[in-house]
Amino acid sequence: MDSNIFKTVSYGLFIISTEWEGTKNGYVANTVFQVTAEPPKFGISCHKDNFTAAMILNRKRFSVSVLSQNCERELINKFGYRSGAKNDKFEGTEFFNTSEGIPVVTEGSVSWMAFELTETIDLGSHYLFIGLLKEGAVLSEETPLTYSYFHTVFKGIAPKNAPTYLSKEMRKEAAQAKPVSEPEPAKKLQKWECMDCGWVYDPAVGDPDNGVAPGTAFEDIPDDWTCPDCGAEKSEFEPVD
Repeated sequence: MDSNIFKTVSYGLFIISTEWEGTKNGYVANTVFQVTAEPPKFGISCHKDNFTAAMILNRKRFSVSVLSQNCERELINKFGYRSGAKNDKFEGTEFFNTSEGIPVVTEGSVSWMAFELTETIDLGSHYLFIGLLKEGAVLSEETPLTYSYFHTVFKGIAPKNAPTYLSKEMRKEAAQAKPVSEPEPAKKLQKWECMDCGWVYDPAVGDPDNGVAPGTAFEDIPDDWTCPDCGAEKSEFEPVD
């Protein structure tokens, strides 16, 4: 099967947030969709391993922030690639609490919605949460961020718990299935891609913020160096074809 077919389905990019017993948490999702108009209900997908999953099940409330095309990559990294069990994702993030105490991320968002959980469907690896829309507002007229834009411009990869996540093997298969084009001129130094988040190390640029000077080949980077975006180890990088 050609795994490129998964990329032909359109998605947005959102931050799902909730609170339980004084703890706030959220995660990046690309599956938020309206299922009914009257009353207005939406569905979201959440991996069972997500720290947020049990919180939504207990609190029965959650919010959705629709991310802007101009949002900072660091916001996506914080909520998409780091565990809320070990990190306070809301520290340094612009947000407010609804009247029911549910956090809503406003930073980098074009709109927000708050929901009451009405139904939970067990999908095996994920929960499908159905929520009744209680309140919401438009924050800006900026263009919403789509997963396609995130993939092509941000060079991002879906987090491991996302329903659209492709394994390393599937990504290699998809790359091999692409139409053959004219070979590019040989490059002096090889670029390397993080298989966890999609960040690309370009030797011409280096990673000056972490002590790697421009012109440094990937092989010459210290072994304890980690991905600037998601913290993945050097061994999680592979050469870019």
